[in-house]
Amino acid sequence: MSKTYDALDDRLIGFIRAQKMFFVATAPLSTEGHVNMSPKGYDSFAILDANTVAYLDLGGSGVETIAHVRENERITIMFCAFEGAANILRLYGRGEAVCMGEPGFDALMALFPTFDRARAVIRIQVDRIADSCGWGVPFYEFRGEREQLRRWVEARPIEEWAERRYASNGQSIDGLTGLVKPEPRS
Repeated sequence: MSKTYDALDDRLIGFIRAQKMFFVATAPLSTEGHVNMSPKGYDSFAILDANTVAYLDLGGSGVETIAHVRENERITIMFCAFEGAANILRLYGRGEAVCMGEPGFDALMALFPTFDRARAVIRIQVDRIADSCGWGVPFYEFRGEREQLRRWVEARPIEEWAERRYASNGQSIDGLTGLVKPEPRS
């Protein structure tokens, strides 16, 4: 039976911290646009307070989450128990993409001390929290993180890596604005 919560409490926070991965869902306003669902791993999720969370957007093949959040702010985070008691927890809310080079980015990056770079931090004001049974979610054994993404991100000097992110992540698959290179400060 599903239950809703007004805020993250110690039990829900404990559940979130025990999960090795989570999923992010966003969509554009256009019915012609594509819904996006992305899995996330690593130690890339932070709880700022009982109704505010953030996660590190390390980058990938597309820029859908950033583009969708910039267009309409809607975002859902889902955690599933792959071990222990069955449970699914969804955090619904309004997101903000704070991208590299933008004001506030460095302060948010400090929430993730094991990472020295990312293309964005997605901060979410959570307005609905709901769990559900999760009985259909199978058991999986966590064997470790894949290191390919970290190696790919860290393989180039930061300036070269950033330029490549701006060049390849400027637009979503639906033509929405993704990463925008900040104007040089004078």
